[in-house]
Amino acid sequence: MEKSFFPAIESQSSHEIKKFQEGALSEMLRYAGANSAFYKRLFSKHSIDPGSIRHLEDLLRIPLTDKTHLQQFNEEFICVPRSRIVDYITTSGTMGDPVTVAMTDSDLDRLAYNEALSFTCADGSVDDTYQLMTTLDRRFMAGMAYFLGIRKLGASIVRVGNGIPELQWDTIKRIGPNAIIVVPSFILKIIEYAEQNGIDYRSSSITKAVCIGEPLRNPDLSLNALGRKIIEKWPLKLYSTYASTEMATTFTECSAGAGGHHHPELIIVEFLDDNGNPVEEDQPGEVTVTTLGVQGTPLLRFKTGDVCYHYTEPCSCGRTTMRLGPVIGRRKQMIKFKGTTLYPPALYDILDNIPYIRNYYVEVYTNDIGTDEIIINAGTNQFSPELEKDIKDHFRARLRVAPQVKFHKPDEILKVQFPEGGRKAMKFIDNRNKASHS
Repeated sequence: MEKSFFPAIESQSSHEIKKFQEGALSEMLRYAGANSAFYKRLFSKHSIDPGSIRHLEDLLRIPLTDKTHLQQFNEEFICVPRSRIVDYITTSGTMGDPVTVAMTDSDLDRLAYNEALSFTCADGSVDDTYQLMTTLDRRFMAGMAYFLGIRKLGASIVRVGNGIPELQWDTIKRIGPNAIIVVPSFILKIIEYAEQNGIDYRSSSITKAVCIGEPLRNPDLSLNALGRKIIEKWPLKLYSTYASTEMATTFTECSAGAGGHHHPELIIVEFLDDNGNPVEEDQPGEVTVTTLGVQGTPLLRFKTGDVCYHYTEPCSCGRTTMRLGPVIGRRKQMIKFKGTTLYPPALYDILDNIPYIRNYYVEVYTNDIGTDEIIINAGTNQFSPELEKDIKDHFRARLRVAPQVKFHKPDEILKVQFPEGGRKAMKFIDNRNKASHS
């Protein structure tokens, strides 16, 4: 393991980590207060002296911000003149209008360091060759971050981009990479292509996958249906990751598979309930971040919208830092259905476990009496009342409630999942509080 990307702070005591972060926090508060029009106004409005916030507990005095603030006051978050901006990135817009994140040369160096740490977590080394199955263009952060991080790690990379299974397999044959960086559901697509075209994928050079964009684990850290389906077909070593454009920091699993490791030199993390109060370790909380060392678009107490568990006991890999569990849902996507509180990933996990469903998307709307209704739009080549009953039985067995089911051809589902201009597969459509459902 490259020890240069296993910094000492990540194996120190919680007291030492807290002390380190408090020093970095003071610096960040001074910087944001002096350079961000948004935070200058926020501090003034609430009579906050940034210099008086010396401990992590003092963060509670700073009001929370979220995506709506970034959307409404985007330019006011940026702390540098245009002449210092090296790269403009936008978010995917999954939960509303995209926002622009401005990055300086220093921010790109920080991004590279973050990913070098993350790939080291995922047992990466200079001997690896990674095949990048995500895009570097379209104002997308992830692909560029991975490229910069692998370069800093000293490993090799082949940039193929997303989609096109034929090109993925041609590249694997030509270059012989041992690792892929990929949205996990796409692994099933390249397996399907291999099976249809006589490719012995189990004997290929690929031995591991760094997975992005979709959770692979349940809240208890066991593999979910998607993760199990992948390794049953192709026994790769899977490493799950969590990140967002706004926080420019990644939480990546080590070989223990016990949650994504926190890098305390890069970010402060809080886990908050609906009222903005910290939750205990055995409770899910909204991931709320304060970035450290960011120059272009720093964030203080930014609510990501993602709800996760966290774990604080030391990991078998030697790191003592907090670990982040899989995203169990987005706060705004919470569904209250027939007295049961659900998040979309719980629905996905059931659908991923039904073999005759090729693809799907979940639709939620408000019914005539003002409560949530769910429609499962299932892509399958089979249509029958018996299948509809079987799907509902799967839901009743796991969640005690059964949504509506509509069948479609898989190609029809694909058109909804991947609209023109979209950057992520759309699995959840929220039509609540819109016009009545027809």
